[in-house]
Amino acid sequence: MNSKLFVLVLVLVFLPYLAFSKDIPSTIEKSTKVFAKKDTSNLKMDIYKLKSQSNVVQPCMIFVFGGGFITGKRDSKQYNDYFTVLAEKGITVVSIDYRLGLRGIKKAPSVTNTEPMYHAVDVAVEDLFSATKYLLDNAKALNIDTELIMISGSSAGAITVLQSDYVKRNALSGSEVLPADFQYSGVLAFAGAIASKEGTPNYKVAPAPTLFFHGDKDILVPYASKRFFRKGLFGSKSLAKKFKKKGYSYCFFTVEGLSHEIAESPMVIYHNQIISFIDEYIFDKKPWQMEVKLNDASLKPGPVMTTKNLYK
Repeated sequence: MNSKLFVLVLVLVFLPYLAFSKDIPSTIEKSTKVFAKKDTSNLKMDIYKLKSQSNVVQPCMIFVFGGGFITGKRDSKQYNDYFTVLAEKGITVVSIDYRLGLRGIKKAPSVTNTEPMYHAVDVAVEDLFSATKYLLDNAKALNIDTELIMISGSSAGAITVLQSDYVKRNALSGSEVLPADFQYSGVLAFAGAIASKEGTPNYKVAPAPTLFFHGDKDILVPYASKRFFRKGLFGSKSLAKKFKKKGYSYCFFTVEGLSHEIAESPMVIYHNQIISFIDEYIFDKKPWQMEVKLNDASLKPGPVMTTKNLYK
């Protein structure tokens, strides 16, 4: 699939949610910083905060956009509602660039061609860690509470945030750029997975409280898993099963009958559930485990996206 056709597919899937997108209100200020230089790119972050709280120390949500690791923008209008809700909650929102590791690939990732996907995920995690380090180093000037830095992402961004918490909790290669005693305080993943070479991921240190949203018909980012022996992508269902067995804190919304549109819809129509998760699981540290099967008649299935028709 060429790039123009790929963008058309994305528009068809996410058009219902784009229609509800609004501009950031004038009560919220936005600033842009360069947080790293990688390869030939200046990686930037947009910081959103209520003007009335510009000098107030706040929790922080780092957001990683979606787009299959081949497209997407940190300031896409479709995320404005989500950023506004978080900022009005008293959370500093930081939306970041990252290098798109699958742009221009010649062969689609698959269970027998995994290295391009692993590379793209590793690069994105590296860039998220660089953004996190920038925020930690500049927390005083930016009025960020370093004990409450959360990460959230959509699709490829959801893979990135789940992978980042997994890498940090296991002290894997790349995590050493961040302080040893630092951990993310929460993970919010909309249609995400972890790329593992060791089977279903295990954690040496309990993961951050995690919110999973996933459509049970998603095959682009698998709802359960897509694996070849021990290597593969392990989606929300397989991760939630592990979390439940180990007693980790999590909330898992399965949206029945839908596929990859759930990468976007929670940020438009499930604000109450997101804010409730942040309040209960992250701020109040309640050790809850919750699984919800949601059949939402207001949502209609969009075109099915697969790796074969996206990465051509």
